[in-house]
Amino acid sequence: MRAHALAVAVALTIGAAGPAAAAEKKYDQGASDTEIKLGQTMPYSGPASYVGMVGRTQLAYFRMINEKGGINGRKVELISLDDAYNPAKTVEATRRLVEGDGILATMSSNGTVTQAAVQKYLNSKGIPQLLIGSGSSRWNEPKTFPWSTGALSLYLTEGRIFGRWLLANKPDAKLGILSQNDDLGRDFLRGIKEGLGDKAATMIVAEQTYDLTEPTVDSQIVTLSKSGANVFFNITTGKFVTQSVRKVKELNWPVLHYLMSASATYSLLAAAGLENAKGLMTVQTVKRLASPEWNNDPEVKTYEAFRAKYAADIPAQEEVGFYAYSSAVIMHRILEACGDDLTRANILKHATNLKGQTSPILLPGITLNTSPSDYEPVTVFYMGVFNGTGWEISKDPIR
Repeated sequence: MRAHALAVAVALTIGAAGPAAAAEKKYDQGASDTEIKLGQTMPYSGPASYVGMVGRTQLAYFRMINEKGGINGRKVELISLDDAYNPAKTVEATRRLVEGDGILATMSSNGTVTQAAVQKYLNSKGIPQLLIGSGSSRWNEPKTFPWSTGALSLYLTEGRIFGRWLLANKPDAKLGILSQNDDLGRDFLRGIKEGLGDKAATMIVAEQTYDLTEPTVDSQIVTLSKSGANVFFNITTGKFVTQSVRKVKELNWPVLHYLMSASATYSLLAAAGLENAKGLMTVQTVKRLASPEWNNDPEVKTYEAFRAKYAADIPAQEEVGFYAYSSAVIMHRILEACGDDLTRANILKHATNLKGQTSPILLPGITLNTSPSDYEPVTVFYMGVFNGTGWEISKDPIR
């Protein structure tokens, strides 16, 4: 800062820097010399309300950053609105953010069906829809939707990975599948069928779906348990995770139980009963805070210090908060790299050129990588098994 001030002072002395310095600064709506205005929608209420802790964590993160002087001297205002995981409310809230609040970009908005509802709108206006909290393949279509990027590994990729893992490790698998009846579920189904290849037709013995408006998935679990399946591929979210884990145990269904990784959170498993979740499998890309092995990890310690001071309402072992913090760190870095060119095009440029980016939550050896032609941020995984208190992770990565 002292060197910068000296350079400006010298330039002013020769009478050339005032206009030149001003010309270097470029802003779109939502950015200025003093402020960066971001927006997001979150399910603070409704069937996925536990995800609301993402918004609460990120509001706390930028409060901390603002106390420290902001990003490149600019304070960050994050406007976080409730959409109750309802696409109609997402549309209404997003229009308010853009047309009323005048945001520069959205970040970390949650949900496949909800963010799909505003994808065309945001792209038509050239507004970055960044680090979406969903693994839909919709967020990796740079030719069709260049302004939309995801924060998670793709559901399609995870499905493929598990399909390949089954072929290599349990070729006699008889697979029963429960999936959400939307793009999320369809991406997983497509992925696992691609992973199984020509074996899919014989290895998949039963499929059930559910809608988010249904009260429970108990009947679907009972049906699958009678199908002869010895592997349960569980593509559920929110309360349906808790219900399904509990029901499998209640039925004493002797099945290899695979749960989609984004739903294998401490709060959902704890609600089902950690003992009931024992033996669950999922691919792993992140440090699970419930596992003691991460207690002395420097990034985990930094997060915990932040959480204790700024977001104490977020449970200490809940990795949803850690994910939210980590996504905020990445957004911080993107904005910082933009310098004084806070145009939407420049923000997108930096968001889609992540090269070997570390993230506090990612397992050692896994980095974020994006390019203008490929927005998928994570493609390396490990397999994990829940032991009742934490996750036992495979030594070798799977791809």
